[in-house]
Amino acid sequence: MERLASMSHSTDKNIGVIGLGIIGRGVAGHLRRKGFPVFVWNRSPRPVPNFVGSPGELAGLCNYIQIFVSDDEALLQTVEQLSGDLAPRHVVLAHSTVAPDSMRGAAEIVERRGSRFVEASFTGSKLAAEKGELVYYVGGSDTALREARPVLEASSKEIVEIGAVGQASAIKIATNMITAASVQAAAEALALVQAVGLPLEKFIEAMRPNASNSATLALKLPKMLDRDFEPHFSVKHMLKDMQLAVQIALSHYLDLGVTAAARDQLLEQMQWGHGDADYSVVARKYLHDLGQALYEEPQTQEQDEQAGAVEPIIASAESDAEKLEPEDAGVAGSQQPLLAFGEVGSAAAGTTTRLRRGVIKQLLSRLSSGRG
Repeated sequence: MERLASMSHSTDKNIGVIGLGIIGRGVAGHLRRKGFPVFVWNRSPRPVPNFVGSPGELAGLCNYIQIFVSDDEALLQTVEQLSGDLAPRHVVLAHSTVAPDSMRGAAEIVERRGSRFVEASFTGSKLAAEKGELVYYVGGSDTALREARPVLEASSKEIVEIGAVGQASAIKIATNMITAASVQAAAEALALVQAVGLPLEKFIEAMRPNASNSATLALKLPKMLDRDFEPHFSVKHMLKDMQLAVQIALSHYLDLGVTAAARDQLLEQMQWGHGDADYSVVARKYLHDLGQALYEEPQTQEQDEQAGAVEPIIASAESDAEKLEPEDAGVAGSQQPLLAFGEVGSAAAGTTTRLRRGVIKQLLSRLSSGRG
């Protein structure tokens, strides 16, 4: 890890970045290219310039500290670690998408030390972070926002002031509800277009002048067709945001049916081991090449031998919803296959095998003909 030879210079313009995920890494790199002295810390050490040993060391070097950690627990732990080294000279900017109560809790810890706290939820992908084109939704006192603005402007194309701490988080969660739902709807639309035998490219062509198109769909649709799910915003993070939305809704007695459906589709992808893929990977469920199964769960050599020993009899398509129900969310990668096959001799008794090639095609055929 590269470290600065001398760290005795002024901390006035130094920016500390905590959390080197997709966005934090992109922002740190962009700030360096703009000439800012940037110091970084991550729970897992990274071979990057100016990587320091702890959040406290970062606070000693930087007046401005930007936090890009993934969830409520990580944010609260980070500010607790920082708190002993914070002073009135510090401005802490929290960029995590978390529950409003967690954001307010983090602010209380920071402000107890006389430091300023700014809630700065963002929207934008990996490329936006690298180009300094994020949009920040900010909350905090006038004084804190005024001090933080130059730092935020350095990595953004727009800053939207929302109100008090906690309110920007609610806005960010609400906007992500639209994003997740629109990509899920696009995946289902592609499935319909494919089912009736039209080229999927025609759908993209039709969407370009359509009023329901968006910057998100313009970016995601071509990648969905190419099965390019390199993470710009991962399944696990979008799932977390949808879970937050549903939790907030429950506390206010709201029924968010579309958001709950989008959450369930993301959860299914998480359970299939795609948590680190881009959230547009929900399209995998619908887009498939002729004669290929939609999902092919990784198997052991023994399972492959068992599956090859006999030709399975496809189970009835009835109760598909029950058979496709996800497993325990905490056990990714250990799921049972989506369909169980019937008994074929004593060697196959009670054995559940993987989804075979052509199963989805047959199911779609049954459902479309009304025999499902």
